[in-house]
Amino acid sequence: MIENKKISLGEDIDESAFEQILKFIRLRVTDVYAYPPEIVQVDGITIATLGNFSASTGKPKSKKTFNVSAIVASALSGKEVLRYKAILPKEKHKVLYVDTEQSKCHCHKVLERILVLAGMPTDRENERLEFFMLREYSPKHRRQIINLALETDSNIGFVVIDGIRDLMYDINNPSESVELINDLMRWSSMHDLHIHTVLHLNKGDDNTRGHIGTELNNKAETILQVTKSPFDSSISQVKAMHIREKEFTPFAFKINSEALPELVDNYAFEAERKPLFEVLTDEQHVSALENVFSEGPIVGYENMLKSLQKGYETIGYKRGRNVCVELNKFLMGKGVITKKDKTYSYEPKAFENEEPI
Repeated sequence: MIENKKISLGEDIDESAFEQILKFIRLRVTDVYAYPPEIVQVDGITIATLGNFSASTGKPKSKKTFNVSAIVASALSGKEVLRYKAILPKEKHKVLYVDTEQSKCHCHKVLERILVLAGMPTDRENERLEFFMLREYSPKHRRQIINLALETDSNIGFVVIDGIRDLMYDINNPSESVELINDLMRWSSMHDLHIHTVLHLNKGDDNTRGHIGTELNNKAETILQVTKSPFDSSISQVKAMHIREKEFTPFAFKINSEALPELVDNYAFEAERKPLFEVLTDEQHVSALENVFSEGPIVGYENMLKSLQKGYETIGYKRGRNVCVELNKFLMGKGVITKKDKTYSYEPKAFENEEPI
């Protein structure tokens, strides 16, 4: 069995160092390598193995940190949390959680949430979980701190870096991005652990941010995408954006009254849902629109969308902004809603002149 042994490199590789490096980098057909342990799964599908790294991505406020908290809680407890089931080897049983951007108060909330999800006490320290707050440090020093932590504790098997963007100065710098990805590959391979990072998506599309996002897509074992439901902003959806294994079935969660993530049962995803206007009767539309326009015409596009959300919620259809954009287009196309300048009006007689919606 071949084992990875750490090799320290200086700025340059001299001849004597090269001899040592060859023992690590040379691959022989007669060597025997164990398949890396599978440590995190979703419904039996592997998303994380030792010696690799992965990422969670999503737009701001999509609840990425809640999702990552569930993975860490499962790694600590060995229980299924949301849909994650994580098992760490006995010799790699510790978790290092690194937060690069939140205050101590917010970090403490994340720490408590993880322990509650794992079913562990919050009135004493947990020797299996290390939580670092690196907000006050420079990107260079953050990377040095992580590197030293991994070198000094061989029991760490799972690392979360919540805010990988803050380990670099310029998110669009190709050289800096490659160096950071090389660090992730080196740390995960040399120390035989898994690193899960968190990175925002672009605001205008679903692409990971900057050159570092491109490198993550190319090198990561799995990229999870966390998005707000287009039908209900209180629900977050999780799917595999990129994965080396077969894709798992997407799932959804919401934040309960105890500020903990919990699964949403029987949630229908966007591809499975019919448009709002295909499942509602004329009577339901009329009832909702009477509430929408209860105070008369509405001025402004955003006000119109907010009123549609509130009005249709009164008949039991709570939907997000994207659905209301399409609903507004549909109703305007039918003449049920009219617009003059920036003012929107309701024309109930349009229902009498049209086929059922």
